[in-house]
Amino acid sequence: MNATGELQRLLRAARWRRGLDAGLVAAPWAIVAAVAAWRWSGGPVAASVALLGIVAVALLAWRLALRLDTAWLTRQLNARRRDMDDSADLLFADTATLGALQRLQRTRLQGRLESVATPALGPVVSSRRAWLSAVLAGLALLGLSLWPRPNDAPLSERLADAVGLASSPTHTRLSEASLAIAPPAYTRLPAREEAQLEAKTVQGARLRWRLRFQPQPGSAELVFHDGRRLALQRQGEDWSASAVLEKSTLYRIVLDAHALPLQQRRLYRLDLTPDRAPQLRVIEPDRGLSLLTPGQRVWPLVFDASDDYGLAANASLRITLAQGSGESITFREQRIGLRGSGGATAKRYAHRLDLAALGFAVGDDLIVQLSVDDNRAPQPQSARSPSLILRWPADLGQEATGIEGLVKTTLPAYFRSQRQIIIDAEALYAQRRKLAAAQYEQRSDAIGVDQRILRLRYGQFLGEEAEGEPKPPPTNDAEDQAHADGGHDAQAKPEAHDDHDHAPAQTPSRFGDAGSVLEEYGHTHDHAEAATLLDPETRKLLKAALDEMWQSELHLRQAHPETALPYAYRALRYIKQVQQASRIYLARVGPELPPIDESRRMSGEREGLARRGDALSAASAPDASLESLWRSLETAPGAANATVDTAALERWLGEHEARVADPLAFVAAIDALRERPDCLPCRARLRGLLWPLLPRPPAALPRREDGGEEGRRYLDALRKESAP
Repeated sequence: MNATGELQRLLRAARWRRGLDAGLVAAPWAIVAAVAAWRWSGGPVAASVALLGIVAVALLAWRLALRLDTAWLTRQLNARRRDMDDSADLLFADTATLGALQRLQRTRLQGRLESVATPALGPVVSSRRAWLSAVLAGLALLGLSLWPRPNDAPLSERLADAVGLASSPTHTRLSEASLAIAPPAYTRLPAREEAQLEAKTVQGARLRWRLRFQPQPGSAELVFHDGRRLALQRQGEDWSASAVLEKSTLYRIVLDAHALPLQQRRLYRLDLTPDRAPQLRVIEPDRGLSLLTPGQRVWPLVFDASDDYGLAANASLRITLAQGSGESITFREQRIGLRGSGGATAKRYAHRLDLAALGFAVGDDLIVQLSVDDNRAPQPQSARSPSLILRWPADLGQEATGIEGLVKTTLPAYFRSQRQIIIDAEALYAQRRKLAAAQYEQRSDAIGVDQRILRLRYGQFLGEEAEGEPKPPPTNDAEDQAHADGGHDAQAKPEAHDDHDHAPAQTPSRFGDAGSVLEEYGHTHDHAEAATLLDPETRKLLKAALDEMWQSELHLRQAHPETALPYAYRALRYIKQVQQASRIYLARVGPELPPIDESRRMSGEREGLARRGDALSAASAPDASLESLWRSLETAPGAANATVDTAALERWLGEHEARVADPLAFVAAIDALRERPDCLPCRARLRGLLWPLLPRPPAALPRREDGGEEGRRYLDALRKESAP
């Protein structure tokens, strides 16, 4: 073998010895970890721990072996072989960097390696360390075997059983216990087996208990905290029972009256997680009420659905077409199935409705709603999305907002221009330092003119007259005067517009005719009764808005926009209230109306009419019984012998279970106190559960300090002065 192969062989052999030595030392402790996991957690966990232990031992051996490198091998060769002349590092050096003398020495060293065998280098397998580790691990295994599990007998009994000197038992011991859990098939969760009698699983899972007692009782059953009982059936040495539970519960094992008492009389808890209904979210459209856009032919719909255990394959899309207006509204409904894309627990449903195929026309409403089911058996749970409305407005002057139902705005769209006036005034005030005084006043006056125009428009709805240039009444020489002035077409001044849309008179007025005068110069909306019909509350709000506009206009015309802004904001607030008050909501309830009993009309009979309940509800008085129960659980040193009415606590819990966050913890605390009435920690635990349920005392005002001696002298002096 050449020198290079010999060096590789020496290094590889040393690494194997180092790895084997580390593996022999660490392997017994991996066995100890696997046995401990099997003893307290069962077979599956023990197998996982054993696999992890093997991987950990292998990684440890590999890391320790890699620490032996060429530098280590160089030191070992120089120390073990004198013929290396302390020059073993030349064997691993780059030939190009060596001088002539160094290359000659390297050739000599390689020849010596090839001619003379090198003994084993480096660490050897230490049997002493391996045996010491094995002995310590054996002692740990013995301690684990003697350490009691929750269901094990006392150490004295187990030692007596081991040597064949078992004495007569005084208690029934639960030697083995397991709980098999089979979740419902629709959840696709794997079945599992627990080595303990407490578990947390999904609602509707089938539970199977398997117990083994020493000595064997005559009968046994499981008693739940709500009074239900489940008998255990004996099969050889084992006792078993099976049940499907629908809610979380507490239970204990109860033996027959002739059997020895159980070694551990305790409550076991089963927490069942309920199956939630599917969750639906609308992706498109992004609002509840959409208006048809010009040229729109389809309506895209996108929904997201999710469920904790899986959704059904298909979903149902309900489509309702509402046509007509007023009381002659007709409805046409149809359903189509949608198939979602995605996984089992999360799906996306997308569909594009063809509006022409549905017969969608001007003035119609198209309402859609998606329904999704989950895979729960035997009765699936359903979820419905909010109703989505697509409206084809009959009149572009009407507005709608995103609410469910028909909405018609009776006030015109230009009512919202008050907001623009506020924006302009705020922008002008922010630029007050950059503008000249004349320009600032001019712009403020222009905003005031806008405020005036808006106020006049609102005033029309309250019967107010417009502010235009007044006209003189006609006289009998009006025509002659017009000719004297050069004619109407050439020299007459244009009439001031009064901001009203009155049509010009079709026939010339006659002097002295009252009807002609009113027709030409009068306005019917000068009378409040002839104005636009609004309810009294809306007219009151509109009048308040006009008053604020007057003040806003006043200060804007005086170049004080900062003073006008508060009035403008109040006017805007009143306008928004007017807009809300002037909407008519027509709920879509369908065409099926209840029949009308014509025989009772105009009779005044009120039999069978439901009476509206009072909206006010009586205030609940503090629960005095709960406070007394809390006081009875005093944890003072001398309170251990005080009796506690646990039956009253159970009655209170049954009547107010909805007020308790964790009723099962409450029941367990009551049971622990009943078993050990003198247990102060049990009292403290139950007292702590009751404390958050006690009513809070009303806030009390602290008594003001009297100011000390000096303050009292001052108050006495005041009293003496006020005394007669």
